[in-house]
Amino acid sequence: MAKITQLQKKEFLKKKLGTNAHWAKRGLLKIFEFQTQEEQDHECTHDHNGVGFTGVDGEFLSSLAKQLLKYGKLSDKQMVHLFKKMPKYWKQILTISNEEKLNALILKG
Repeated sequence: MAKITQLQKKEFLKKKLGTNAHWAKRGLLKIFEFQTQEEQDHECTHDHNGVGFTGVDGEFLSSLAKQLLKYGKLSDKQMVHLFKKMPKYWKQILTISNEEKLNALILKG
């Protein structure tokens, strides 16, 4: 199997998170899980622990995650915003990804 570089992983994840609805929504929910219970409840970022949403995104992305959990969907307008915001979370997604499966997806193109 060919060696996959960190740059290839970064570019692949950023592209998927910024263009693929399934990846963006799943990534949103995974990052939301990293928020502390207090952060989830108050839709903000209190703890600077290196996981979860940034302070700027905390309120908005937490509200999207809650809506997605409650209704199972987001509007087209919300998806546009989600596609703009999710690529910056590629590294957190990488740390929770199955490396073997990710590498296989990258090789597939």
